[in-house]
Amino acid sequence: MQILFLNPPFKECFSRASRSPAVAKGGTLYYPLWLAYAAGLAQRLGHTVRLFDAPALRVGLDGLYASLGDWQPELVVIDTSTPSIVHDVTVAATIKQRFPAAFLLLVGTHPSALPEACLELHSSIDGVAIGEYDMTVVELATALEHCETPMLVAGLAFRMDNKVFRTAEREKILDLDQFPFVTEIYRQHLNIHNYFFAAANYPMLQIITGRGCPHRCFFCVYPQVFHSHRYRVRSAKNVVDEFEFIQNNLPMVREVGIEDDCFTASPNHVRRICNELIARGIRLPWYCNARGDVKPDLLQLMKRAGCRLLIVGFESADQAVLDGMNKGLNIEGYRRFVRDVKQAGLMVHGCMMVGNPGDTRETLAASYQFAVEANFDSMQFYPLYLYPGTYAYRWAKERGYLMTTDFTQWLTSEGLHNCVLNTPELSSRDMMDLCDNYLRRYHLRPRYIVMKLWQGIRNPSEGYRTLLSARSFFGKILQQFMKRGRP
Repeated sequence: MQILFLNPPFKECFSRASRSPAVAKGGTLYYPLWLAYAAGLAQRLGHTVRLFDAPALRVGLDGLYASLGDWQPELVVIDTSTPSIVHDVTVAATIKQRFPAAFLLLVGTHPSALPEACLELHSSIDGVAIGEYDMTVVELATALEHCETPMLVAGLAFRMDNKVFRTAEREKILDLDQFPFVTEIYRQHLNIHNYFFAAANYPMLQIITGRGCPHRCFFCVYPQVFHSHRYRVRSAKNVVDEFEFIQNNLPMVREVGIEDDCFTASPNHVRRICNELIARGIRLPWYCNARGDVKPDLLQLMKRAGCRLLIVGFESADQAVLDGMNKGLNIEGYRRFVRDVKQAGLMVHGCMMVGNPGDTRETLAASYQFAVEANFDSMQFYPLYLYPGTYAYRWAKERGYLMTTDFTQWLTSEGLHNCVLNTPELSSRDMMDLCDNYLRRYHLRPRYIVMKLWQGIRNPSEGYRTLLSARSFFGKILQQFMKRGRP
């Protein structure tokens, strides 16, 4: 069967695959990770696939149609997100007019959380995949090819005879080694120069070594509605085979991003990969998502294996706030981690969140001060983003803190993150202003600027990366400031 995997057009450089989908201030644009993995598996299992990323190409549907030419998709898999869902459904309806015989399937975290509601948005939507959809797509394609009902395809909600049916829950995939290398799928279907991560050397690639996350942070959407809390991993050999493939076949790549929700959730998994990278002499730099509790010996091993950067969600420097979000970490542990990660020679992109249960101006000031003392390579301050299916969304909605359920309001008109949360301590405007203020203050400190200048002198590629990110970041900050200053 001919399957089109589509990251649909929306706002220019809209990063739909990010955990917090938006147009990023620093210019970050994620690869369509989950579409690419699903496309790779469908291709390996005998289907003909096309993967098209409209935001990365900065084109609309006309660009898609021109790229397809006479090729007629029979199944269209459309990635979605909470902020873009209304627009995505409109795009899907237009595609249905172009390819009326095609089965239109919505995928992503939003339809996973609200499958029936998404089907009700437009009659053109034929089905919704719930959770991990790789095998759902393959089995649905097989059923459609043989003119069979999708009723036996697990992990699906679909429309038939003007009724909505929901099939059995799909089991999570345990054998992740069965997937082809996602970087080979990128090479076949995408232009890697279209993607950018503000904290990584350019050009970069993004892969996963495991799915799911055992931790229970109340805001994190992927473990709660998509991959589950069970962390399933690829073998170290399979992961390092892909690093070797990248090194041999994509020599222009300067860094690999390991986009597991928490790569360090399994220290033994990390050790096996690092030891294999060292044993094979792979020197390709990489970054990963990590918790602020990695032990010193593992940090040092990661450094020897080519790790350059950790992306760490500290979220808060107030213990009561950390406890309220089920973070499962403590402030003293954070301080030890700051010391240990610097001794290991690793860079850190830190993340602080505004608006969690118990947050006040005082707790946020403490978080900012922690960030200043740590003086990491970069810091991100952002409001609590609320996504259906998470504890955070229910918490806000049940207490009347959620300002609206109009998902178009999750973004500003420019496509930047918006805040739809009002707590008794902080209004939505307070949170946005605090985040912008902290971002500016942190990155304009003399100590920080001197550190970045010295970093750029020692390593010109770091300087170039910083320049690209800063240009985008300050441009978007200025746009916001000018817009808010209008009467």
